[in-house]
Amino acid sequence: MRTVPQSFADDLVAPFQIEAQPVRGRVVRLGPAVDEVLTRHAYPDAVANLLGEACALAALVGASLKFEGRLIVQAQGTGPVAYVVADYDTAGALRGYCRFDAERVAEASGGFARPGAGTLLGEGVFIMTVDQGPDMDRYQGVTPIDGETLALCAETYFAQSEQTPTRVRLAVGTADSGEGPHWRAGGLLIQNVAEDLARGPTEEAWDRAQAFFETVGEDELIDPTLPSETLLWRLFHEDGVRVFPPKALTGFCRCSHEKIVGMLRAFPPEERAEMVEPDGRIHVTCEYCSRVYALAPEAVD
Repeated sequence: MRTVPQSFADDLVAPFQIEAQPVRGRVVRLGPAVDEVLTRHAYPDAVANLLGEACALAALVGASLKFEGRLIVQAQGTGPVAYVVADYDTAGALRGYCRFDAERVAEASGGFARPGAGTLLGEGVFIMTVDQGPDMDRYQGVTPIDGETLALCAETYFAQSEQTPTRVRLAVGTADSGEGPHWRAGGLLIQNVAEDLARGPTEEAWDRAQAFFETVGEDELIDPTLPSETLLWRLFHEDGVRVFPPKALTGFCRCSHEKIVGMLRAFPPEERAEMVEPDGRIHVTCEYCSRVYALAPEAVD
């Protein structure tokens, strides 16, 4: 953790293009939006780190959607963390949740290094789902969990499911701007644009971009005093980089009274009767935001 005077341009995701090169990408910087998601459940640091990676990744990938919808990043396995999910919609709203075994996470966190995705999730799958709304089919890609970070999982996903050469770097940590430590997350993604008759071979340009990409530090991705534009210029100034207008991001849950009522109505009346607690109400807690809904049984009939 480091102490800093103030934050710059947080909660934004921006596309960019390396000038005159067949390489494009996106950069994300998360401050209050990810802090809100990670502090709702008082996650252990290792779990918060995993969920922060998922949120940054969901924003990086979801920002490429050209329609109104959602991008859901999910990983599940046999490890101390049963699953992690981050949900981005094209309005810029982010939410996320982890389900984990606290004792197993504590045991896995006993070493010198913070455990990553591979250790926390164990054997399992990495999933990306594109939801285009109720009138369209969902598109889902599934690959094995590969590596100690969700960034490596994402690179495997793009290589196998999209056949698009992609590099991803994610970082999560805390910083103190004078009001105590708060969670931050950042991410960088670059992709090689496929060669064609106009572009010609793109392999050399891709190798060059990757060499610059390898120099980015995790501390730079979450440094609240380092604007995204400055970071990108540090990396790609030899070729030039064009940054396009960013999209704002916010931590926001889509749960509502109406959705909870609709969910409860899907249960048979006898099962709903068993849900009534001593105060005479049915209590439902949103896994994402921890909001508790207390409904009278007759409100669900």
